[in-house]
Amino acid sequence: MQTQTHPQLDKAYSKVITTIKSCKTKDQLEVASNMIENFKEMYKQVGYPKVLSYSLDRELKIKEL
Repeated sequence: MQTQTHPQLDKAYSKVITTIKSCKTKDQLEVASNMIENFKEMYKQVGYPKVLSYSLDRELKIKEL
């Protein structure tokens, strides 16, 4: 069984990932971290797949290294 996601969720997720990947300074990473928290808060209400949350956190962690 495949889970379908909402197009807005996919678009928001892609924007956050793109933002994380484009970060070049510590300040930019802080903004990206805030975006992740906002994403989680906004989509928690609609029950987004938790794997997206873990993926965003992992992407930020990789970028910080």
